[in-house]
Amino acid sequence: MASVTLRRLAKRHTPDGRPALDGLSLEIQDGELFVLLGPSGSGKSTMLRCVAGLEEPSDGEILIDDREVTSLPPAERDVAMVFQTYALYPHLTVRGNIAFGLEVRRVPAAEVARRVQATAARLGLAALLDRHPGQLSGGERQRVALGRALVREPRVFLLDEPLSNLDPQLRVELRAQLLELHRDLKATIVYVTHDQVDAMTLGQRIAILDGGRLRQVGTPADVYGRPADVFVARFLGSPGMNILAGRGRGTGEPGGKGGLVDVGVWSIPVALERYEGEIHLGVRPEHVGLVDPDQGLGPADVCVVEPLGAETVVRLDAGGQPLVARVPGLRDFRPGDRVGVKIDRQHIHLFDAAGERIT
Repeated sequence: MASVTLRRLAKRHTPDGRPALDGLSLEIQDGELFVLLGPSGSGKSTMLRCVAGLEEPSDGEILIDDREVTSLPPAERDVAMVFQTYALYPHLTVRGNIAFGLEVRRVPAAEVARRVQATAARLGLAALLDRHPGQLSGGERQRVALGRALVREPRVFLLDEPLSNLDPQLRVELRAQLLELHRDLKATIVYVTHDQVDAMTLGQRIAILDGGRLRQVGTPADVYGRPADVFVARFLGSPGMNILAGRGRGTGEPGGKGGLVDVGVWSIPVALERYEGEIHLGVRPEHVGLVDPDQGLGPADVCVVEPLGAETVVRLDAGGQPLVARVPGLRDFRPGDRVGVKIDRQHIHLFDAAGERIT
């Protein structure tokens, strides 16, 4: 397997020169399952296609291990890419689809047969080798697409939204299979998705992109528990983090003892050492509790109630600012109810006026 290094990678698609990638630098470790996460148009698929050699960057360098491959054709990079649309040949059987890349490279027939059989067995496709893609389910077609990449034994696997066309149950099954494959192969996998569940369950590290720029890189626990900015805070989580606009008042005391954030009529004690002015207070919905209206920080009005079985999501109006609480179990709230709000102060996040993390 191999590491992948990007140095100041840029790609400009539009006539006005706006970048799809804007000076992106990343180090993906040998054997790592690395996830690129971001909304549509963030540049994540463009980055993957540049690594694969399907698009040429406008600037910057791409290295696989210590070898620069920026200008090399795809066939000389020793990578394999799996697409969202499967891209299977309808006239070929499963066997033919998996074998196709090896046959193009003139691998001996006996070796092709051995590797196809081993790959099919690994992916649970052995009984389907003589079927055509039109006779397969979506999950089976995606496993064939994975098999076509796997059989080549590349140094790097590039997976572009491979689960996005599958129903929720199949996604769960394929995620588990991908994790098992990664453990068995110890392969370097770069996985692109807009789905945070895919990212949080699969990634050893996650890079979050927006507008062609890197917002944060870290483990799932890092990016969820200590988001670098307001964009990351809101993007991760279902629902995302609550961001309340207010004014911060630091005390200058060591450790920020006695700091306050004023949010409307609420004054929330926080650790804020030296700060004065506009501030954003973040708190995840699971760290917002609902109590009687005369308790907690102050009252809020229930707008929408979403009962989800194991938990209830309650959307509130807190003095003109939206606030979401995620509380355990089925709760008997109704739109128009007035409740009290409490916030777990151990899980407060503070961001400055520009949206960058303070603490």
